[in-house]
Amino acid sequence: MNSLSSSHPHLWSLGPLLIGHDSPLLMVKKDTIIHTWIILGLLLGLIVLVRVMLTRKESIIYFLTLSYVQFFKNLCDQSIGSFFFGHLSFIISLFTFILLCNTIAVIPSMEEPTTDINTTLALGLIAFIYTQITAIYRHGFIAYLKEYFTPFFIMFPLHIIGKIASIISLSFRLFGNILGGALISTIYLNAIKGSLVLECVGLISGFNLAILVFFGLFEGCLQAFVFTMLSLTYLSIAIRGQESA
Repeated sequence: MNSLSSSHPHLWSLGPLLIGHDSPLLMVKKDTIIHTWIILGLLLGLIVLVRVMLTRKESIIYFLTLSYVQFFKNLCDQSIGSFFFGHLSFIISLFTFILLCNTIAVIPSMEEPTTDINTTLALGLIAFIYTQITAIYRHGFIAYLKEYFTPFFIMFPLHIIGKIASIISLSFRLFGNILGGALISTIYLNAIKGSLVLECVGLISGFNLAILVFFGLFEGCLQAFVFTMLSLTYLSIAIRGQESA
């Protein structure tokens, strides 16, 4: 065990694997990695379950799955103006993964991976890269590059800053809201912890359930939807930007 990771038991160092020695810049949060892989495992299990249940057209899962896909198909059609299976798959995958990341804390001892800025930055970069690749594929590299120099050549730095700002905006909005909710829930639970009276009052009054539902489920769903809609908006602008110009 290297010195950095041994002094920080909740961190793993990737330095020895990548550059041969420890580096603070290559430290990753162990809990985030573990819980992310658990979520990916849950997603895989969910996909298998849904795939099996889709053969039973009278089942409730069949109906819910079709409604779920149709909802996002309508969003994509309204935003982009045309249907493309790849865009629909990306948007549904993005929302589903973020939704599970935001709400996994309802399971005891689990922690939201989106309370880690590295996770939200990675999601922001994925949305950004997908959008830019789509824009290049749709309009061609030359037309894509020209957008950075319109209406004047000196606007190039501002366009670059705008692209970077979109990543930061997506990432930090999701990170801040989920982390804020997690902190409020933690503070509340620590405040009543150890007091039988306060725990009973919170349980009987339903305040404990309200905290769990609002910060664990409602906010998680809302922030996943906001992130997805903003990503879809950026994608729509990238696709239709040249057409509307």
